[in-house]
Amino acid sequence: QVQLVESGGGLVQAGGSLGLSCVASGNIFSASNMGWYRRAPGKQRELVARITIGGSTMYADSVKGRFTISRDNAKNTVYLQMNSLKPEDTAVYYCNAALGVNVNYWGQGTQVTVSS
Repeated sequence: QVQLVESGGGLVQAGGSLGLSCVASGNIFSASNMGWYRRAPGKQRELVARITIGGSTMYADSVKGRFTISRDNAKNTVYLQMNSLKPEDTAVYYCNAALGVNVNYWGQGTQVTVSS
C-alpha cells in the first residue's frame, strides 16, 4: 500500500523559514520522481518544485532562489526547505510521487501559513 505522509507545516512570519518532509511507503520512492505542489485559497493547485530519480531539480519561478527540494533515497523521504517566506506562499502543500505516466500518488497535505 502506497502512502505519502507530509510533516513540517505551520505558522511563520514573513521572512522566516520552514522545512517540509514527506515519507513514502510502499516501495515506490526510488522509482519515482517526487514533487511538492501547493493550493492556495481560491486558486488552482500548482507545482512548486520537482526532483527526479536522478536528482535533477526544477522550481516554479515564484520560489526560485528561496526554496530547495532534496531527497534521501535511503530514508524514502523528500524535503522542501522554504526560506524567505512570503504571505503569498500561504497554502496547503502536497507531496507527489510520480511513478510513471499517469501514475501519481498524493499526500494528505500540510498547511503553511505566512503572516505579514
